[in-house]
Amino acid sequence: MKNYIAPENLTTRRILLMASATALTVAYVVALPQPAHADRVTPPPVPTNIQVPEGNKAFLVGHAVGTQNYICLPCPNPITPTAVCPVSGFAFTLFTPQATLFADNDKQVTTHFFSPNLSPIPPEEEKDTIRATWQHSRDTSTVWAKLTATAPAPPPPPGQPPAIPWLLLPVVGAQDGPTGGHTLTATTFIQRLNTSGGVAPSTGCDSLGDVGHQAFVPYKADYFFYKKIDEDDDN
Repeated sequence: MKNYIAPENLTTRRILLMASATALTVAYVVALPQPAHADRVTPPPVPTNIQVPEGNKAFLVGHAVGTQNYICLPCPNPITPTAVCPVSGFAFTLFTPQATLFADNDKQVTTHFFSPNLSPIPPEEEKDTIRATWQHSRDTSTVWAKLTATAPAPPPPPGQPPAIPWLLLPVVGAQDGPTGGHTLTATTFIQRLNTSGGVAPSTGCDSLGDVGHQAFVPYKADYFFYKKIDEDDDN
């Protein structure tokens, strides 16, 4: 005798198999690591004088690897007119940082350097003033910032070189990329924190004969980018 299976039983089996497969797929997707929310950026505690004013929140962090680039000049000079000068009258002066900032997944976020402020935000004094600059690696949106406050870096671990200070820098210029990219243009403040290395050499700039000598000092730091909290923002 032939064993016949009713059509409705076949349909029921297919539905059960499909439901089981769907449930397994959903469970697998839920179990996968989920990407971190873009706004979940948590800066470390900082001294009061370099805290960002209320009404702003960190939205981006970049881990910088690069150099602080110095040149030996008479002191004081037009770059550092109010500097405290050594007895020799000569000092290494920072002429630009040169760094790449990376995300937690090691993808490049921005580049960092000095450049003329092409798009001042009032009350910035004038266009083309040389400022610290960050340019987004993907959409080339750019911001310029002005140093307003510093705090000494914590003492380095034994055997490590001293570190450059932690900084607070209000944004004084912003520009969209050529195709309208605007990842950075809402930035209001930038903090340089968790620094390592980067301090100018203590020797090699002691006399007129040293003027013009350059020193490229490796450093690392975390840069935190802030923007205004929207009225409807719950974070």
